[in-house]
Amino acid sequence: MATRLSAETELAVRARIGYFRDLGVFDFYRRGSAPAEIETISVTEEDSAAAPSALETTLKPTTTSALLEPKTPAAPGDRAAALAAIRDDLGPCTRCALHKGRHNIVFGDGDANARLMFIGEGPGADEDAQGLPFVGRAGQLLNNMINAMGLRRDQVYIANIVKCRPPQNRVPEPEEANTCSPFLFRQIDAIQPEVIVALGATAATYLLGAKSPLAALRGRIHHARGVKLIITYHPAYLLRDPRQKKEAWADLQLAMAELGLQAPAK
Repeated sequence: MATRLSAETELAVRARIGYFRDLGVFDFYRRGSAPAEIETISVTEEDSAAAPSALETTLKPTTTSALLEPKTPAAPGDRAAALAAIRDDLGPCTRCALHKGRHNIVFGDGDANARLMFIGEGPGADEDAQGLPFVGRAGQLLNNMINAMGLRRDQVYIANIVKCRPPQNRVPEPEEANTCSPFLFRQIDAIQPEVIVALGATAATYLLGAKSPLAALRGRIHHARGVKLIITYHPAYLLRDPRQKKEAWADLQLAMAELGLQAPAK
């Protein structure tokens, strides 16, 4: 006969289920088992023994349609107001552990009516200090990439999967990214860009709701929240390996073709 978990452990499990419900995740399955309603889950020591695989599943990028499907876009004149409302809802956020080490929330920057949106992984030290995305060395390279497309930085919108700097610039934990990304999705819904360029594997993972090698994702059109999505290398990676800039330029040209842009004459 299965032994029930302690009251403290059961409370923690129920809190975790509530957390994922708040994110719009309502179905929880153990691998190899038939779907079951959340309300019928019995929290036992037997379940605890199977927990590693179950938690591994829930801590991966959420793929629930509630998060990935587009919402009704704001009217063009209302988009700046919609972004301001999202920022107000975010408030002095303490929803995940990243707030403990941050100096500034990095919400986003750019034109609320942008046709093109860039999404990276998370703020670095310079961004954390200034409260703006992509203002360090990687940001300078991103600015050059935008200019090469025939655009200015103030004509696009730039944001990240998480809005607080992870310690030592590590990759955001799934719980951190899944907590923060709903605000990003609301930003996308408000702006309704024609094209999103995901900068790096982390941005691609949480926009697509699944993890795949970057090489398998590049060179074609995906979709995120009803918007065309193109995936390329993160500028920080390009600084470490400049040989890949040619490949990144090919990705940007794909975005330019979708937007009807031509590179400026040299």
